[in-house]
Amino acid sequence: MTTTSTGTAGDAPAEDAPLLDIADLSVSFGRTRSGGAHRVLAGADLAVRAGEIVGIIGETGSGKTTLARATVGLVRADTGRIAFAGRDLTRLRPRELRACRRAGELQYMFQDPLRSQDPDLTVRRIVAEPLAAVRALGRQERAARADEALALVGLEPELFGDRTPGQISGGQRQRVSLARAVVTRPRLLFTDEPVSALDASHRNLVLNLLDRLRRELGLAVVVISHDLGSLAGIADRVAVLYRGRLVEQGPVGEVLERPRHPYTALLTASAPSVRRTHRLLPADLRAPTDREPWPDDVGCVFAPRCRFATPECRTEPSAGPVPDPTEGRAPAHRVACHHAATWRERIPQPAGTAS
Repeated sequence: MTTTSTGTAGDAPAEDAPLLDIADLSVSFGRTRSGGAHRVLAGADLAVRAGEIVGIIGETGSGKTTLARATVGLVRADTGRIAFAGRDLTRLRPRELRACRRAGELQYMFQDPLRSQDPDLTVRRIVAEPLAAVRALGRQERAARADEALALVGLEPELFGDRTPGQISGGQRQRVSLARAVVTRPRLLFTDEPVSALDASHRNLVLNLLDRLRRELGLAVVVISHDLGSLAGIADRVAVLYRGRLVEQGPVGEVLERPRHPYTALLTASAPSVRRTHRLLPADLRAPTDREPWPDDVGCVFAPRCRFATPECRTEPSAGPVPDPTEGRAPAHRVACHHAATWRERIPQPAGTAS
């Protein structure tokens, strides 16, 4: 979903307002055994500023992709507000919504290039596809813009433009997807697991490209990933999702090196590329089961799995990231945990270790 307009005067964003502002976003799919809707995302709040890279992490099924797809209009949200460049996209009429999508300022880069790229089209045509719907350009103009985008991601148009996806490597296909995503010159780009299927050399190349594009184009990027080490190198901030709830948000260094939510601690302890700052190992927390309550049930969503949970955690809901009581009213680092400041003190120390 995209927009070129900032709306009416009453909708005009303040100078320091975020480019994207998501508030209380909820999404449901299908039906549960009891007949209710299956909540995939519940009460998500997320802000992204111009030129910023924000990472979204969490295990499989946590709602990362759903959050991104709901934002760009590929999935319908149940409730919530999605404001882009000061305009509430959730309040647009169908006709206005179509106009926004054609503007090309908000783009989505799919996870699997083999499934998102037509194997019968040339690389140049694949990259130029969004321009046919976004801007009234002639065929030659679209081809020229596609060549510019290919060069921007390090693929020589003369060498790769007339090839098909089957004639290039996986890393090159991912760069073709990136070229297609930026050919409309967007202001905000969502990338879904952009390096999950790549080897180390191509992973670093794509991550460096994202960082360079945000600096050269002023592009804001939201990176969905389970690779915490990759995010540590390029992201400014990171948001952690667990079973549809955002449980922690903050500067990437603070969140990954000193997590304040037990679930974030579990993720960092499981990642060999991220520094372990405590003794909370994966074995300390059991895997979730289908019988455990979901976000719209009573209590903290992580309580059934958390070794530090108290009766308060099981009876009082945690409705999205709330300020850490040690930081005052408007902290940069937010955590949805009743015991954010004290749970580390309750980690058992190995025998013979000084307290």
